[in-house]
Amino acid sequence: MGRVEYSSYSCRVETFGESTTTAAPPVAELHLHIEGTLQPELIFALAERNGIELPYADLDELRAWYEFTDLQSFLDLYYANMAVLRTEQDFADMTRAYLARAAAGGVRHVEVMMDPQAHISRGVALETCVNGVASALATSVEEFGVSTLLIAAFLRDMSEESALEVLDQLLAMGAPIAGIGLDSAEVGNPPSKFERLYRRAAEAGLRRIAHAGEEGPASYVYEALDLLGVERIDHGIRCMEDPALVERLVAEQVPLTVCPLSNVRLRAVDTLADHPLPAMLAAGLNVSVNSDDPAYFGGYVDDNFAQLVAVHGLSVGDRARLAANSVRASFADEARKAELLAEVSEWERASVG
Repeated sequence: MGRVEYSSYSCRVETFGESTTTAAPPVAELHLHIEGTLQPELIFALAERNGIELPYADLDELRAWYEFTDLQSFLDLYYANMAVLRTEQDFADMTRAYLARAAAGGVRHVEVMMDPQAHISRGVALETCVNGVASALATSVEEFGVSTLLIAAFLRDMSEESALEVLDQLLAMGAPIAGIGLDSAEVGNPPSKFERLYRRAAEAGLRRIAHAGEEGPASYVYEALDLLGVERIDHGIRCMEDPALVERLVAEQVPLTVCPLSNVRLRAVDTLADHPLPAMLAAGLNVSVNSDDPAYFGGYVDDNFAQLVAVHGLSVGDRARLAANSVRASFADEARKAELLAEVSEWERASVG
């Protein structure tokens, strides 16, 4: 099989779930793992193109694996499915498919996390994964009206030495990364494990974010802030267990990139009705809504908004506030932020009217 026909695949992506643009305002997506956008249909298409025999007979059998009991059960499938990503074209096709679907759901700016160690460890060259994703991001404004930034996320269940080596390679090759992140299995891998990595990134002028307080304790949020010097916390929902931490996060307006459907699917929260997002908003926390790994968790950003509206009755004002939070918490330049905030205001006016 030759090149995947992007136009036909993107049509399938756009119909994955019902588009819910009336519920979703224009937003910046700040918590998105590009490997987590790999839809089952594209997994099979890339496997055919690259001559890879999958352990699933068909789409239904693959989808049966998407019932997760915890973060690790998700990660096992997530990393296994990456085996189909071999060439720059594979990474570009995956990225364009996400951008098409995200744009249809109201995403106007996205800061894409990519896991370079997950690809290097299976024999894919660093240049292959970086150049493939970056090639799609380079034309995202023209093709989709979506501005983008690329963030290299490091796997916290691997060593800091491995992360430092990859960061040095990224810097040496002039990779178009705006910042670094920290993801994968949180429990047992505290932020303090990566102090040198984040110090090196700061010296290089990179922006800094980290997952903390999803399955790990609230204390990991403190570590990410105080030891790593992060500018945003990915997830952070367990901050609600520590009133002093909530008070600090409110006072400093530290952005928390919350992923409601992901939290439910990974059993960090029992049901969407139990999700702390409304309480976080009420407390004055700087929260935004994001999709995390939408191909695995049943929803893109607009799907997350739609279900929050259905379950929690989020008002137009609530949604506009969440959207404005996402824009202000982004690493976009001030001119782009001003454009997007104007779009949010216009959406709010039109939705109320």
